[in-house]
Parts: sequence; C-alpha cells; structure tokens
Amino acid sequence: MKTEIVAAIYDRRRQSATERALELLEKGEPVALPTETVYGLAADALNSIAVAKIFEAKERPHFDPLIVHLPGYDWLDRVAAVRDDERQLIEELADRFWPGPLTIVLRKREIIPDIVTAGLDTVAVRISSHPVFAQIIGGFGRPVAAPSANRFGRVSPTTAQHVCDELDGRIPLIVDGGPTAHGIESTIVAVRDGRIHILRRGPVTTEQLSKFGKIDIAGPIGKLSAPGQLPTHYAPRTPLRLIEDAEAFSPEENQRVGLLAWTSVRSEDFAIVRCLSERQDFRQAAANLFCYLRELDQSDLDLIVAERVPLRGLGAAIMDRLQRAAYRPLDEQDRPQ
Repeated sequence: MKTEIVAAIYDRRRQSATERALELLEKGEPVALPTETVYGLAADALNSIAVAKIFEAKERPHFDPLIVHLPGYDWLDRVAAVRDDERQLIEELADRFWPGPLTIVLRKREIIPDIVTAGLDTVAVRISSHPVFAQIIGGFGRPVAAPSANRFGRVSPTTAQHVCDELDGRIPLIVDGGPTAHGIESTIVAVRDGRIHILRRGPVTTEQLSKFGKIDIAGPIGKLSAPGQLPTHYAPRTPLRLIEDAEAFSPEENQRVGLLAWTSVRSEDFAIVRCLSERQDFRQAAANLFCYLRELDQSDLDLIVAERVPLRGLGAAIMDRLQRAAYRPLDEQDRPQ
C-alpha cells in the first residue's frame, strides 16, 4: 500500500484534503487526521471491519479500547446511555470543555461495536476542536474511532511526518494539518456518584476539573476501563530513565546519552540535549514532549534520561507520559541494557 500525504494547513487546500479523506472513510478505510492533541488514526466507529483495520495498522492489542470522536453534541445520547443522576455534571463538563481535549467514559449503547470498546460496557467519547478534524468528521456525519496514529506503545505523533515514520505503507492517507497544539493525548474522566474520576491525565488539568466537583485520580490499573491506561506506553526504542537533576547525572564511559531537560544544564556531558521549555512553561513543554522524545530516539543513543517535571497543572500529565515511557516490567528490570 502506498500512503498518500495531503496538505490541509491552508484553507484553499483543506477542501480537497477533506474530500479525499471522506472518500476513504466511506469505503471503510482508516485515515490519519490531525487533532488538537496528537494525530489520530480514524475510521468509521460504527463499522467493525473498518475499526479492525485500525488495530491491524497500529498492531494494537484488541483488549485496549478506542476513543470515539463525535461529529457533534447531538450524537452523545445516540452512542451513550447517560444516567439521570449524572447528566447535569456531564453536561457541565461538556459545555465547558467540548469541543476540546476532554474524553468522557459513559455506558455505551448497542450502536457501538464491541471491538471499539474491547468488550467493555462503556465507551470513551469526545469532540475535537481541530478545524480540519471537525470539517472531515462533520462531512462524514458519523462518529469515528481514532486512537493515536502510531504503532502500539510507541511515541505518539504530533506531525504528519511522525505518522509517516510510523505507518507509511500501512494506511492509505495522512492529512497534514501542521503540528498539533497540545502535544499530549486528551484527559479521560468518568463521572460516578457525583465525583469526577480522572482515568488519564491530559491537557484539561485536575485544577480545572476540580471547579466542577470532587476529584478522584485512578491508581494502579488492573482491568482496563479506558484507553491509555496501560503501564507501559509512549515508549521510545531507546531505554528511557527518569532522573531528578541532570547536573548530578554522569554518563558511563563511552556511553552516548541524550537528555530531555526541564531546566537549563551544561550540555558537554550529553550527546544531545532537548529542553522541554526554556521558560519552564507547561503548555510549551507538553507540545514539545513527544516531538523531542522522537528526536532523541532517532539520535543513535544508548540511553535517554529525562528530568522530572513538577507535578502541578499540566506537569502531572507530562510526568504521566514520561513514567509510562520509562516503565519496564519486573521481569525485564534486571536484563542488560
């Protein structure tokens, strides 16, 4: 399969990109589309065969559920059964954060195939604010399933080139909408017993959500209840280690080490340095995170070290991604690197 890349950055080219994407979606094919978070691999969420092609292209295990993107708010009650005692809080969250990077987990209706939800009785839904994505899904007129457009477990893509690096020859089309704005995946929440349960941290922060109710944050996961909950995820091929302070780190002899820095440091101890944000701005750091991880991963290194980021605001979501990227199962921790 030859993968076509169609630019949609400028308004005058967006219509042709939209038409090509719609043609493929109608045929049940997956297409890579930009969202405000990361690039997603989209296919008709109501078509089981189309959704199966997402899993095939990504090499994603079928026990990991997908997020369903809605064309508009009017689709919410068509795909999900919202309980009366939860509706007010859900509507308040939707009114504030949709369209935008908030995903809400709700009890699913039969219209959503089991393959989308990995057999769970819940479905994760959101409405994207990206103008290209919104135009395409609006023209399609039906929900699409759209996980990140990369091979499973790898660093999420924030540009069309990143998608091409991961999925070239595996999918028919990439719509290039330029770099994504947030750079990390959406926040995922569930509403239960009048409380907001954060299942995955993201651009919508705990502080923002706490204005709408009491917050619970998901701990270690047993059975998956939403996308993006596996302990290892977003991982570069190069081993990644979290450190407190780069100034106190010394590479081993003849070891090529790359640094993902939070603070400005001397660069002579490292083969390559990428600073998430020189001014320590969380939004800039989040937007740079996956791009810089990918650059470091492609730099022929023996090891990547990443400085820990403060656990406030978006910093908590950045640390969530870094911890998952650095995670190694217990049976791998004593193996030689």
